[in-house]
Amino acid sequence: MRILVACEYSATVRDAFTRAGHDAYSCDLLPCEKGPERHYQCDVFEVIGMGWDLMIAHPPCTHLAVSGSRWFKDKQQEQAEALEFVRRLMAAPIERIAVENPISVISSRIRKPDQIIQPWQFGHGETKATCLWLKNLPKLIPTNIVPGREARVHRMAPGPDRWKERSRTYQGIADAMASQWGKEQKAEAA
Repeated sequence: MRILVACEYSATVRDAFTRAGHDAYSCDLLPCEKGPERHYQCDVFEVIGMGWDLMIAHPPCTHLAVSGSRWFKDKQQEQAEALEFVRRLMAAPIERIAVENPISVISSRIRKPDQIIQPWQFGHGETKATCLWLKNLPKLIPTNIVPGREARVHRMAPGPDRWKERSRTYQGIADAMASQWGKEQKAEAA
């Protein structure tokens, strides 16, 4: 299966799908932390029409997440552009799509998410509500419910890379995407 992981610089989701035997690539305006192999450093819309079977998109949440709602009134143009970016991702000519974002205005301005997941459902004892908008994909089934409900990402100290650390996909979630959504596609092909 050919997979595009849009707006990912960390390669966490891309590498989970690659380990599961898929032809996966990441794409971001930033360089990939793990090197240039299997990574397009460009606008995702430059590569979106290259025959992908599945796209998992992580659009920037800076102007969308409700955690930043106190600044919405001063950033209406930026928010409108961010929402249009999400709409374009959702309308991409790809059969299966997952758009991932925290609790955000996507829910009220575009549509409600199909699922809200937490890291503690996938082996990480932390809280970080993550919404999934799905097209032709099943909801993720929790793989490893663990105790602990620490809000680590919300308590990170200020710093230049805080946004990067807060936006990382948890490995357990990436592995669940690869095993469940990758298996879904393999079953249909058989």
